[in-house]
Amino acid sequence: MNTVPGRAHLLTLDTLVRLRRELGGDAAAEPPRRLALPEGMTAPLGCDAVSVPARLGRLLMPRLPRMGCVYADRTHWWWLVPSDSDYALEWPAPAQYATGAILPGASRAPELIHRPDGTLPYTPPIPLYLTLCRLTGATPTWSRPISA
Repeated sequence: MNTVPGRAHLLTLDTLVRLRRELGGDAAAEPPRRLALPEGMTAPLGCDAVSVPARLGRLLMPRLPRMGCVYADRTHWWWLVPSDSDYALEWPAPAQYATGAILPGASRAPELIHRPDGTLPYTPPIPLYLTLCRLTGATPTWSRPISA
């Protein structure tokens, strides 16, 4: 393969398909599940989700002043947040941030366990983030010392 310095290499469709298969995107595999909005709700800011283990979810719920849609199964709980709620934040482990509210590897859709009044599905991300930090003993990103 010849390449010219300073010139971008174009990928063909065949190359992209091969790369997807090598990364586990086999066409026969079940597509990832997305958390569905309840009927009558809209997400004008887009939707992402924050997932925590179920044991932590049970502790979070009573500590949040306001909640949007919350989904749960036996092992995880998910909170819908506006898109890009991970911008400049490091969500504390064991929380996982799911862009697009996509749940890779989920065999079934989790059950909606909390639906807010109104038409917006969001949990405010900053209170959720701070509560998660408190429960996990993590220091919020903006409170950490800066190293030179």
